[in-house]
Amino acid sequence: MVTCSKQSVEEEKHVEEELKKVESSIAILNTDLEQLNERKSNCLNKMRHLQDKISREGADVVVQKLFTLSQSLKALERHASDLQSHCDSKASKLQADVNELENVMFCGKDGKNFSDCLDSSLHNSLERLNSAKRELAIKLREIVWLKRQLDDVPSQAELIQYEHRFSELDVQIQEKLRKTRKYYATFNALLEIKDLMLKETSLLNSISSQFQGAISSTAGRMKLIDSMEGILTGTQQKLEKVQLTLQAEQKICDAVKERYATAIAEQRSCYSILKDFQEECAKNERLRRLSS
Repeated sequence: MVTCSKQSVEEEKHVEEELKKVESSIAILNTDLEQLNERKSNCLNKMRHLQDKISREGADVVVQKLFTLSQSLKALERHASDLQSHCDSKASKLQADVNELENVMFCGKDGKNFSDCLDSSLHNSLERLNSAKRELAIKLREIVWLKRQLDDVPSQAELIQYEHRFSELDVQIQEKLRKTRKYYATFNALLEIKDLMLKETSLLNSISSQFQGAISSTAGRMKLIDSMEGILTGTQQKLEKVQLTLQAEQKICDAVKERYATAIAEQRSCYSILKDFQEECAKNERLRRLSS
């Protein structure tokens, strides 16, 4: 029984100290309000003095002062209203705490009821703290998720590096395609040469087999000459076609060379522009790090 009474006395002393702290904070807030009211009254007195001075003197310079003082008065009134609302909210909160402490004090005279009330208040405080911790954990998870999403987005340097790799891969693919087309063209040319050689061989074999029989008579010789002239005409026509094809291919080759020279010039200009762009990006990154 003695220990219980001692505990109740200590708890009452603790509650009284809390009440004194609350009263002191309320007194501080009241003094702040009194100071603001004094400043407001001083501003009003200055405005009255300025009005009297305006009535006595000219209104050019005084009106400007009055305008500045009215602006400062409005700012002080806004500050006073904000402070008043803050003081009211603080006072209401402190009054609620005081009422809660009074309820805790007067909920029961013995130490058991007082300790039960304190336990319930502590339990409620712990519940509010746990709920705040849960909300904070949810916010932290959202922040971590957003940071991961930001990390997944490539930076400017990574995008430039990807562009370099893709351009190098495109150059390798174009080189491989050019070599493959060259091999196919060589194969087709060799195949055509083979066909022409086979035709020429068959023609020479036919001439060699028919030469002895055709040279023995005049009609055979005339027929052989006509056939040789026909072969020569066909060969010349084919040669003309081949020359026309060669000229067309030469024109295409010249056009490709011109496009290649133009592309080389554009590539050089693009490299210079890319170098300037990379330097500007590096400067931007340094400035961003300095600003952050």
